[in-house]
Parts: sequence; structure tokens; C-alpha cells
Amino acid sequence: MSKASPSLSGLPPEVSQALAELGQHLALARLRRNESQRSWAQRIGVSVPTLASMERGEPGVSMGVYATALWMMGRTKALAALAEPQFDFGALEADVRAAAALRQQRAGRRRASKPRSDER
Repeated sequence: MSKASPSLSGLPPEVSQALAELGQHLALARLRRNESQRSWAQRIGVSVPTLASMERGEPGVSMGVYATALWMMGRTKALAALAEPQFDFGALEADVRAAAALRQQRAGRRRASKPRSDER
């Protein structure tokens, strides 16, 4: 058995919770389709223990396995939508800070280029 990656053992609690919920949703999708773990695992191309790990939301299951399970549910587009640029709030905040800094820089240049009333 391979060692657990430090990135997997130190997951933020929100990430662990989200994976657990995703696993539960995927398990429910399988059950709603009246599929056994064996048949669902076979269709995804994984072992039953890997499927069970995915349904528990374990982070060591590959992204490809989660993606294939979503594909089987007809939710492939939702996967790509997770990282849409308009929802990258960290980058949006950085863009706003950069625009504010540029505004201040331009305002400073305008003030510096105007002659003072006592210099006229």
C-alpha cells in the first residue's frame, strides 16, 4: 500500500466535507438507478473497493473516477463549471485591487502634473 500524500492528510475541513457530500450524492445516484456497487464499479472501470471509497468521499480516489461517475449521471458539464473564471473570487479580488492601485497611481500623476496655485 502506498503512503498517504501530505496533501491528502492535511485537507481543509471544508474540502473533506465537500468530498463526503459528493460521495453521498454519487451513492444516492447509483441507488436511484437500482445499480449494485459491482455493476456501477464495472461500468466506471474500477474495483468495488474503489467505488466504495469514492462513495465515502475519500480524497485518494482519482479525479478521473469522480469525473466518470459524474459522466454516468450526465453531469460532465457541471464538472467543468466548477472552475469557471467568473467564480474565481480570489482572482476577482486581485483584479479589483490591481484596478484600485492603477486608479490611485493615475490620480497621483494627475495631481503631480497640475501646477500649484502658488507656482503660477
